[in-house]
Amino acid sequence: MKIQGKMFLGLAVFILVMAITYGVWSKEPVGTTALVLAFGLSVMIGFYLAFTARRVDAMAQDNKEADVADEAGEVGFFSPHSWQPLSLAIGGAFAFLGVVFGWWLLFFSAPLLLVGLFGWVFEYYRGENRTQ
Repeated sequence: MKIQGKMFLGLAVFILVMAITYGVWSKEPVGTTALVLAFGLSVMIGFYLAFTARRVDAMAQDNKEADVADEAGEVGFFSPHSWQPLSLAIGGAFAFLGVVFGWWLLFFSAPLLLVGLFGWVFEYYRGENRTQ
C-alpha cells in the first residue's frame, strides 16, 4: 500500500509540472483547470493511500523479495457455459441498428435484450445449475 501512495504522489508532482507548463505556454484556462483538478485528485488519492498504509499490515507489494504468487487469491466465478451473452449481443446489435435505420427496430430488440438480461441474472437460480 505504501508504494501506491508514493506512485500517486509522484504522479501528482508530474501533473502539477505539466499544468504549470501547459498554463504558461497555452494560456488556455480550461485545460489548465482540468490539469490542476487532476493534480488535486492525485494528491487526495496518494495521501489517502499513504495515510492508510500505516494502519494496515504490510502487503506483498511492500516486500522487495515477494513473488507474484504471494498476493494471488481467488479470482472469482465465471460461468463456463452461457447462451445469454449471445442473446444480449444480438439484441444490442438490433438496438443500435434501430438508431440507424429506424426506431421501429427497437420493438424487435427489446424482447431479446430483456430475455438475455433476465436469463443472465437468474441463470443460477433455476434449472440444472441451481446449486452452483
